[in-house]
Amino acid sequence: MVMMFKERHIGIVPIQEYNCASLTPFGILCFLECLVMKFHQHVLALVFAVNEINENPNTLPNVTLGFHIYDSYYDARMTYRTTLDMLFKSHRFNPNYKCGICNSLITVIGGLSSDASFHIADILRPYKIPQIAYGSFAPGKIETTHSNSFYRMVPNEDHQYMGIIQLLVHFGWTWVGVFAEDDGGGEHFLSTLEPFLSKNGICSAFTKRIPKQAHMGDMDELFDTLSNVYLPLMEDKPSTLILYGGSLTIMLLMTITYLPHPDYKGNASVAKVWIMTSQIDIILTGLQRGFDIQFFQGAFSFSIHTKELPGFQEFLQTIKPHSTRADGFLKDFWEQAFVCSFPNPQELVYEGGLCTGEERPSHQDATTEEWLMGEKHKLHDLQPWQLQPFLQGISFNNSAGETISFNANGEMGGGFDITNMVIFPNRSFQRVKVGSVSEGKGFVIHKAMIIWPRGFNQGIPISVCSDSCQSGYRKLKKEGEKFCCYDCALCPDGKISDQKDMDDCLQCPEDRYPSKDKDQCFPKHLTFLSYKEPLGVILISVAAFFSFITALVLGTFIKNKDTPIVKANNRDISYILLVSLLLCFLCSLLFLGQPNNVTCILRQPAFGIIFSVVISCVMAKTITVVVAFMATRPGSSMRKWVGKRLANSIIFSCTLIQSGICVVWLATCPPFPDLDMHSQSNEIIALCNEGSVLMFYLVLGYMGFLAIISFTVAFLARKLPDTFNEAKFITFSMLLFCSVWLTFVPTYQSTKGKYMVAVEIFSILASSVGLLGCIFSPKCYIIIFRPELNDREQLTKRKTY
Repeated sequence: MVMMFKERHIGIVPIQEYNCASLTPFGILCFLECLVMKFHQHVLALVFAVNEINENPNTLPNVTLGFHIYDSYYDARMTYRTTLDMLFKSHRFNPNYKCGICNSLITVIGGLSSDASFHIADILRPYKIPQIAYGSFAPGKIETTHSNSFYRMVPNEDHQYMGIIQLLVHFGWTWVGVFAEDDGGGEHFLSTLEPFLSKNGICSAFTKRIPKQAHMGDMDELFDTLSNVYLPLMEDKPSTLILYGGSLTIMLLMTITYLPHPDYKGNASVAKVWIMTSQIDIILTGLQRGFDIQFFQGAFSFSIHTKELPGFQEFLQTIKPHSTRADGFLKDFWEQAFVCSFPNPQELVYEGGLCTGEERPSHQDATTEEWLMGEKHKLHDLQPWQLQPFLQGISFNNSAGETISFNANGEMGGGFDITNMVIFPNRSFQRVKVGSVSEGKGFVIHKAMIIWPRGFNQGIPISVCSDSCQSGYRKLKKEGEKFCCYDCALCPDGKISDQKDMDDCLQCPEDRYPSKDKDQCFPKHLTFLSYKEPLGVILISVAAFFSFITALVLGTFIKNKDTPIVKANNRDISYILLVSLLLCFLCSLLFLGQPNNVTCILRQPAFGIIFSVVISCVMAKTITVVVAFMATRPGSSMRKWVGKRLANSIIFSCTLIQSGICVVWLATCPPFPDLDMHSQSNEIIALCNEGSVLMFYLVLGYMGFLAIISFTVAFLARKLPDTFNEAKFITFSMLLFCSVWLTFVPTYQSTKGKYMVAVEIFSILASSVGLLGCIFSPKCYIIIFRPELNDREQLTKRKTY
């Protein structure tokens, strides 16, 4: 198509990007016709823009714009040839020869594909002729090779990449398939997108490169290509597919979905959510008649932001095939757009009926790309290279009310619209804007406006490799698979996960514990052996009861202090022993209640010193019996030890040593109140930290040492004459005492929390009761129930009492 001009013209390369020689059977030829339909809409938009400029005397006064259209046939050789032909038009091809009308060329509008535009730039760059591209290209390649030649009427593609990522994140699609055209643009797309996928927790189930040109003549090669793409396309997972490419990419993909495949036995109508880049969005309209496009129902596409252009729809209504002779494409366009045919003597049957030329659009895609150029400048003597600084600094409002300007990289600002494809039963469709992504406004999506593919029953599709791990579980990576594929493992003890799909469980704070489902942390309860709880009440009652019994025994002994049975075996030691046992029962109360500084400092030292006095008294009584027996022998030197002095010395010295140990303990590392956060999962244990465990066990060890000595002496003296012998009862008492405290050590170590305290209280009470019962119960029995036996003569005659 050629538009005549007066002063200036613009070259358009190309309008059709396909290689006819590479397309053969399977109904693919219909694509060629359909592609013309979409590209013709681009031409109509350009015609409208040029007419608007030419008809407005205030835009370019005394200047009329025109344009030529050239076809590259999707071939590098043809692209170079047509570009040179545009520059050096003549009857014969003469490079660097300019004649007449061609001197008016000021700029070139490139094609949709990056390769075609780059080939054009290779020719234009030496002549400093600017190229305006309206296709979306990989920015890195442009900036490094053709930065001085390109002015892109599209935003930076990086916005589109981030829009894809944000769309996936918004709907939770972490398992996606990626199809990309096998060229530089596709390689850049993959290298840019894949790091963002990983960074946002998204995995690509597969990445397939679609050949830029399918060599359809070789059937084996054709089916190899189909197999490489067909099988992953029809798998149930993933449900979300990303597609990057151009016109031939979508053609091949549609062919693949149309043809049956011998290796695939599944359901060929598996529902998918497609996410398409802007290049595919531009050319998708041409597929309406070729195949059933229900496969793309609900697809998302990123399209360059557009706005309704005033007057354009009215312009389209004025176009009729019979009145527009200069447009050689309009007839084909009309037949495809309205499914009709113009009369042809060679055809007897007309698909869809005859065209009248009066048909009007219905359900046609109204999206167009409008590029308007113009400023109040004199262009009569303008050279192409002089347009470069003008384009670099251009900024104006077009007739749609939007600001047009290029940034430092030769890109137009703005962003991308996110459209949702709604396909009707008659194969017509409508693209509904459901969101946008731009540098200024960020990512915006309106979920209520989205129509999902029919296979998802209008619910939001799920595209994940593994089902979500619920709260209380963590993701456990599957060996040899991508990080999006995982099993779910229950959080370990002490940890929780309060969200879905957590990579690791969180440790609860020290003062909190995990719930049963391990999905939240509850505050721990402060626990200690309280006076009010049943166990505490029982221990208090036992301690009070035996304290009362001990006091009664002491009172009985004091009342009967002059009787032989009380005077035997040192009356004063019995008093000290009874008072010490009373204090033992009472000191157990220091272990009850919430620990504080006073109770923590007093409880263990008091317990250690008082029990040392008790054992010292028992040992003194036993040694007194032995010494008294030995002193009865004629000429014995032991008589000087008989009396109170020996017993008092034993009690004082043994108690002094234990007191010294306790003083050193309190002076160096005294006990203190503490909180145990870890022993119990759901409790904070209030306890007394012993300060120095060594000193604590040293106190116990010294008590054990005294007890062993007492037991040994008592055991050896158990067969002495009965009048002087208390050793049998002391032997039983010390045997019981040692058994209790030997059992105490492992039991104390194996319990936690308040039960440790209960074990120690029980040991104190049990050993005290054993000493009280074994040593004093026989004497009390005689004093109370057999007073007639409490006589010296009777005691002398008795073998035992």
